Amino acid sequence: MNSIKKSLVITRVFDAPVELVWKAWTDPQLVVQWWGPAHYTSPLCQTDFREGGRYLFCMRAPEEQGGQDFYSTGVYRTIVPLQRLEFTQYLADKDGNIISPADVGMPPDFPHEVEFVIEFNAQGDRTELKITEHNWTPGQMAEYAVAGMNQSLDKLAAAIAPLVR
Repeated sequence: MNSIKKSLVITRVFDAPVELVWKAWTDPQLVVQWWGPAHYTSPLCQTDFREGGRYLFCMRAPEEQGGQDFYSTGVYRTIVPLQRLEFTQYLADKDGNIISPADVGMPPDFPHEVEFVIEFNAQGDRTELKITEHNWTPGQMAEYAVAGMNQSLDKLAAAIAPLVR
């Protein structure tokens, strides 16, 4: 088994102030509008938004892909308002219990734990967002993760566009 791990880095600039991009990541009512790749929905977002607090997110596949619910959970490790979020992510059952990726049919290169670092960089009325995901094995699942996050960020941009003054 390949034990080499890599970090995935995605940088995106939003035409929105940092306060709004931050809120899109931290307000459950906004998270459900964009979490998950294109054509997926997010019927659930529960957060205990504090360092040491847990979250539980759900993304639902479109009907033509089976309509399954996929849950993820983790712990907020670092919260620096308007600047930085660090959290873990695990696959979970609907009650937030951590499960093995193999239990939901994921291939062996899908990580048990992903460590996220989200950096928010205010640039006037714009925001540069840098997402780093640690613990990925190079391969198809890592490529899918980048594609899925980019699709999610497209949805985030669309969700906050009407809120920009």
